[in-house]
Amino acid sequence: MTEKLFYRDVYQNEFQANVLECKPGKKGYEVVLDQTAFYPEGGGQPWDTGRLGEGQVNEVHEKDGKIIHYVDRPLEVGTKVCGIVDWDRRFDFMQQHSGEHIISGLIHKKFGYDNVGFHMGSDLVTIDFNGLITTKQMLELEQQANAYIWKNRCCEISFPSPEQLKQLPYRSKKELTGEVRIVTFPDGDICACCGLHVSHCGEIGMIKLLSVQKFRQGVRMEMICGKRVLNYMNMLQMQNEQISVMLSAKPQKVADAVKRLSEENFQLKGQVMKMEEREFKAIAQRVKNKGNVLLFKEGLSSDSVRRLAVAGMECCDGVCAVFSPVGDGSMRYAIGQIDGDLRQFIKDMNGELNGRGGGKPFFAQGSIMAKEDQVKEFFSARNIKELME
Repeated sequence: MTEKLFYRDVYQNEFQANVLECKPGKKGYEVVLDQTAFYPEGGGQPWDTGRLGEGQVNEVHEKDGKIIHYVDRPLEVGTKVCGIVDWDRRFDFMQQHSGEHIISGLIHKKFGYDNVGFHMGSDLVTIDFNGLITTKQMLELEQQANAYIWKNRCCEISFPSPEQLKQLPYRSKKELTGEVRIVTFPDGDICACCGLHVSHCGEIGMIKLLSVQKFRQGVRMEMICGKRVLNYMNMLQMQNEQISVMLSAKPQKVADAVKRLSEENFQLKGQVMKMEEREFKAIAQRVKNKGNVLLFKEGLSSDSVRRLAVAGMECCDGVCAVFSPVGDGSMRYAIGQIDGDLRQFIKDMNGELNGRGGGKPFFAQGSIMAKEDQVKEFFSARNIKELME
C-alpha cells in the first residue's frame, strides 16, 4: 500500500520517498513508491503531473492499493527520490472540483436534481443534471454560488461510521460500502468524494457558469472556477478591445456599434438582392428558349446561385446549370429543369467533379472542387453548352 500524502496535506507539493518498484510499461516506466503526494486519477479529477528525480511524471493511477507513477525514465529500486508536484495544475483542479461540488449541492438543494455525470477538462468543467434548468435560473445559481464562496467557509473531510453515514443526507451516484470519505461544505453540499479540494471555499475565487443546454433527460452545464475565470475575462476583454478598434467605438459601446452595423448590413443586403433580381431577370430573358445552358458567375452566395438557376430554368426550356467560383478552388452550384429528373446526372457530376449536394429530382444544389474547364468539359459531353455572361 502506498501512503497517500495528498490526503494528509492537500497543499504538500514536494516530498521524499523510497522507490519500491520500477518496470517498463506502455506509458513509460511504472514506478511505485512507499509514499506519494501525487494524486492518481479518480473521482472525476485528473491525475497530478510533475517530477520524480530527473524524470517527468506524465500520468498517475491507482491499482490494488498501489499508486503507479508513469515516468519517462527509470528510477533505481531501493533509492530515495524527491518528488515535486505541478502545483499550478493541482490547485487549478482543486478549484474546479470544489466549485463543482458547490454548484451541484445548490442545484440538489433547490431543485432536487442529481449530478449524474461530470468531466473536468483542461479548459472547462461539464456537469450533467437529471432535470431542466433555464438560463435565467443558471445565472441566479451563479450569484448564489459566488455569495457562498465569498463567505470563505471551511471544507470538512470526514470518514463517518456506517451508522453515522446512514444519517447523513450526502450525495452519491451509487450505494457505498466500507470506508467512505465525505466532503462537506457547510450549508452548501455533502458528498461522497475521493478527490482533492481547497481547505476554505474562498480559495475558489469565483465561479462562472458559461452555458446550460438540454442533454438527454436533463441538462449539461459548462463552468469554470478560479484562475480560469480571470483568464476567460482577460480573453473577452482583449477580443472586445480588438472589436472596438475595428468598429471605431468605445469598448462599452461595442454592442451598439454591432447593432448599427447589422442594420446597415441588412439594408445593403436588401439593395443587393433587388439588383440581383433585375440582373437575373435580364439573364433569364437572354437564355429564353435556348435549351440546355451553363452559366458561370463569380461572387454569388448559395441563395443567389439558387435564385439565378430558378430564373434560368423557368425560361431556357431545358437544363439550367449555374456555377459560382468561391476562391478556394471550389464552386457553388445549382442545377434545375422544369419537370426534369436530374438525379443520375447530379450523381455522375458529383462523382466526377468531387462534388457534394442534392435536392429534389428536378433541382439540386451543392458544391464541387473543380476548375471551370473541367466543368465545361463535363457539360459539353452531355450537350449542355456554355452561355457566356
